[in-house]
Amino acid sequence: MTQYLEFEKPLAEIEGKANELRAMARDNPEAGVEKEAAQLDQKANDLLEQLYAGLTPWRKCQVARHPERPHCQDYINAIFTEYTPLAGDRNFADDHAVMGGIARLDGRPVMVIGHEKGNDTKSRIERNFGMARPEGYRKAIRLMDLADRFGLPVITLVDTPGAYPGKGAEERGQSEAIARSTEKCLDITVPLISVVIGEGGSGGAVAFATANRIAMLEHSIYSVISPEGCASILWKDAGKANEAAEALRLTAQNLKEMGVCDLIIKEPKGGAHRAPVDAIESVRDALITMVDDLGKLSGKEARASRRQKYLKLGSKGLAA
Repeated sequence: MTQYLEFEKPLAEIEGKANELRAMARDNPEAGVEKEAAQLDQKANDLLEQLYAGLTPWRKCQVARHPERPHCQDYINAIFTEYTPLAGDRNFADDHAVMGGIARLDGRPVMVIGHEKGNDTKSRIERNFGMARPEGYRKAIRLMDLADRFGLPVITLVDTPGAYPGKGAEERGQSEAIARSTEKCLDITVPLISVVIGEGGSGGAVAFATANRIAMLEHSIYSVISPEGCASILWKDAGKANEAAEALRLTAQNLKEMGVCDLIIKEPKGGAHRAPVDAIESVRDALITMVDDLGKLSGKEARASRRQKYLKLGSKGLAA
């Protein structure tokens, strides 16, 4: 059953009526309601296109967080072959919010790492809703080191509201782990490609996405803080998240304009959650192209170009 977002309520009503008519037609084929159901389908299709053609930043946040949107595990299962998961940070524990391992992309060996949110209540609790603890970032560092040693391109799939802010995480060095992971992203001599598939929240995302190429799905978001957190700080009112989302310039389109995002991957009409197979296929095609492109660089060139990318961020605005 489709889960509708708040702004999709008019669409839910139309699609609900169309489904009722089709059910009526199945029970009573002589009712002659097929034509009316088809007209409602067309009306719903037009409305869907209209709604998603003009999404505000806040609505994009809602789409990026949609529970039926494909998550890291869905992408790994569909895109990569011979995936061998690697677990643990060799120090404290295995963080289930971060998954990763060696795999093949179109026959080429790669290291894939990503945040996993889970897809039902049990798995979301187990995965801590995609919020990594220090051991998750230390696991990512270990896997990036391994990839660097064996010359494997690193692919990261970013989907997190942010790093976990719990007391235990802070005691075990959350900030240090995030900083070390970001440093490792800049230090490895193999190509690093990041795809923001849903939410890219704060340092929790930067620790995976300090990459040669950053691609974002059309309705994904990437920001220094959540709109709710920003509104709570600036206006002491989380209810002003809509205004905060506008100010944060967190959409893929905003970030492409600013030079943070290198590629926007188009989503199916109505978002990735409506046609996950098509969305995953688009990500696969983009990954193959980016890995092929970056594969032409030497190790020194890959590292140098990555560092230059981040040194140049914001320089356009300063020059003006």
